[in-house]
Amino acid sequence: MSFDLNVTVRLGEAIVGVVVGDDGREDGLTVLFGPSGAGKSSVLNMVAGLLRPAAGHVRVGGTTLFDAAAGIDVPTRHRRCGYVFQEPRLFPHRRVAANLRYGMGRGDPMIGFDDAVALLGLRRLLDRWPATLSGGEAKRVAIGRALLSGARFLLMDEPLSSLDRARREEVMAAIERLRDALRVPILYVTHDAAEAERLATRIVAM
Repeated sequence: MSFDLNVTVRLGEAIVGVVVGDDGREDGLTVLFGPSGAGKSSVLNMVAGLLRPAAGHVRVGGTTLFDAAAGIDVPTRHRRCGYVFQEPRLFPHRRVAANLRYGMGRGDPMIGFDDAVALLGLRRLLDRWPATLSGGEAKRVAIGRALLSGARFLLMDEPLSSLDRARREEVMAAIERLRDALRVPILYVTHDAAEAERLATRIVAM
């Protein structure tokens, strides 16, 4: 499910834009790589439908989600994207299991609950409250919740930011398992060159 993007938007005095051609893959991890302020997160928001491009198109797996010329703008709730933000954004009043199950039933998930728990190493965390989780644990729960929401693809906005080395390795290994075992298509933002080189099947410089 390849990403085919050609979008621009004006943000204040700046013009943010990117072109990402369809590479013909059915899966893979595409990294938007560049310094802070380059507009990488804005591109994710345009793909998610949270920010409307001024021009261009957004296609994922051959499905058009936005096309300015054709007047197509699929609402965010129908785009079936799982968004993993820099902060986990877990519900503090729900245990981990309930956070994972939130959004299930809105579409056929690409993976079942038990398989997601096993893939992300969450079994011992299911009865925990979000406030008791480490940063790495919380990020893995957030990834699991996105997977189980019926998403067809994932958007990840610097999911390793603010983590120490051990927690970064923990989350990076989980993302590699998604990429290789589950083969979920991922659009990923980072400004870290080593992170991009390790995770990416394709790097787009911004």
